[in-house]
Amino acid sequence: MLSSISPFSSTNYHCGTFLSDSPWPAGPLWQRTSALPPPVKMALPVVRCCFQRVFAQNPSHILSRIVRDPTVVPCYTSLLVPSRKYAAKVPRKYRRASQEKKTASEPKEKDDRYKLPLPLEPKDDVYLTWCYQKTVYDAEAALELLKKFQPLDFTPPTQELYAHFTLNMASEKKKTMGPFFSTLLLPYRFTDVIPKILVFTQDPKEADLASEHGASIVGGIELIKPILNEEIEADFYIAVPEIITKINPLRNFLKQKYPSMKNGTITYNIAETLNFFKVCHEYSVTDDNLIQTPFAMLDMPNDQILANLDCIIKDICKHKSLKYGPFVTSMSIRSSTSEALDVKVEGFLSEESLGRQLEETEKISEEEKQEPDD
Repeated sequence: MLSSISPFSSTNYHCGTFLSDSPWPAGPLWQRTSALPPPVKMALPVVRCCFQRVFAQNPSHILSRIVRDPTVVPCYTSLLVPSRKYAAKVPRKYRRASQEKKTASEPKEKDDRYKLPLPLEPKDDVYLTWCYQKTVYDAEAALELLKKFQPLDFTPPTQELYAHFTLNMASEKKKTMGPFFSTLLLPYRFTDVIPKILVFTQDPKEADLASEHGASIVGGIELIKPILNEEIEADFYIAVPEIITKINPLRNFLKQKYPSMKNGTITYNIAETLNFFKVCHEYSVTDDNLIQTPFAMLDMPNDQILANLDCIIKDICKHKSLKYGPFVTSMSIRSSTSEALDVKVEGFLSEESLGRQLEETEKISEEEKQEPDD
């Protein structure tokens, strides 16, 4: 009923007065409202309230008409409509970048205090390996087991033995050691393979001397492009001091194999250096803290195998000071066709490193005792 006699229709009003065909009385607005019947007067506050809600929610197309014709709805001209159409922004709590990095980098530690320790040895012949602690053998016992595995696997006895070392690369606070490679002479040589050696020199006499002592490739700066194009490869690169500045483009390509004084590959004594690198043993760090290297043959005597293993471990420990603790944390050995067996590394470490390792374990145990229980 109200919609049929709405005073806001464009055909019913003009300049504050209604047309003659309108069902509303003629005259100003206050005279027209006074002439309305009582039921309509009682309904006006409800209509006014509805209009106020409509204006507050969507005032864009309604208020424009009220501004244009203020005499139509004079009682709503003073209505305050909020102009903000969005919620207030919640103030953000800013954090330092260091705090955000710490929360992102620090993984949540699992609470293992309610887990029972795994039993040491199984009581049956058939068992699940993950239900028991992994056995750590002495070096001699591990070698005997590997030699027993060989006939059971129907593999030849002339196969290489490999050692896997896990290193503690922490050197100082928030600093770690970078990867490295090293060469050494083993007490008992176990292979007859001669590595491929390249010598950089521009002196014809030095080139002839290098060729006589077993250098595979000898040349000067003309070898730079073939090396960068991977047409020439070698196991070791030796150079004389005069040519080292001319082969500088190879530094980023060869990386650790680039000639340097630290590795002994920059020298005037070409003959002696070649004799060393033809029979030396090389190992390098992979995956940030792992060393995997062959060290003997399975059919060699146990004392020779242990002598080679001891020589490699002592050479590895030279690359880190003892004040930072033991360098080699764990070790395992295997043959070419067998599984790896964990070996006790304490028998190969020096007394100083063992003493520091005991001090570290005591400190850790004291800190755990001092921590209050939750």
